[in-house]
Amino acid sequence: MTGAHIRGKCAGQHARAKAGQRRFFLSIPNQTRQLELVRADQVWVGDVTHLQVRGQRRYLAVVMDKFSRRVLGWSLDTTRDVTLTRAALFQALRKRNPGPGLVFHSDRGVEYAAHAYRAIMSRQGFTQSMNRPGQINDNAHMESFFHSMKSEYIHGKTFDIDEQLRQTVRRYISFYNHSRIHTSLSRMPPVTFELTQA
Repeated sequence: MTGAHIRGKCAGQHARAKAGQRRFFLSIPNQTRQLELVRADQVWVGDVTHLQVRGQRRYLAVVMDKFSRRVLGWSLDTTRDVTLTRAALFQALRKRNPGPGLVFHSDRGVEYAAHAYRAIMSRQGFTQSMNRPGQINDNAHMESFFHSMKSEYIHGKTFDIDEQLRQTVRRYISFYNHSRIHTSLSRMPPVTFELTQA
């Protein structure tokens, strides 16, 4: 094909798709960079990481309040898609009723860019925010949470069934919210810190 100067049609379609993706993600800028955090339910952050059960990947989606670092919702499943991230968000919404105006920040994963997810953002009156290209530190709070969970509770453990992993995640999130101190929160755990701000 190269010698005959022939190019497949799919190559052009792929290029247009990439250009469309770039335009789409540029339409959802990082809304948190200049935002001063002064209260809970001002900015929520979300992300997905992977864990393993018998050598097979499981995906954990988490929603956190950026001000207090409190984990509000989570979901664990075998597939990384919008169903996973919606389940974590719905759990957070059952616990809190932030009302319109909240900024929800995530990475640029398709599970956050999906129409079904953006529809929830619109319905709740939330402003969606995403990492800048190549800037994983734009979601540093979630990256820090996943690092802490894996190093403190997951590393060195093996899980034979999903329920073992689920119970471990549930225990860690309870510990993280109620007991684990944070230097950035005046050496208080997230739940205690929120109570001092009420």
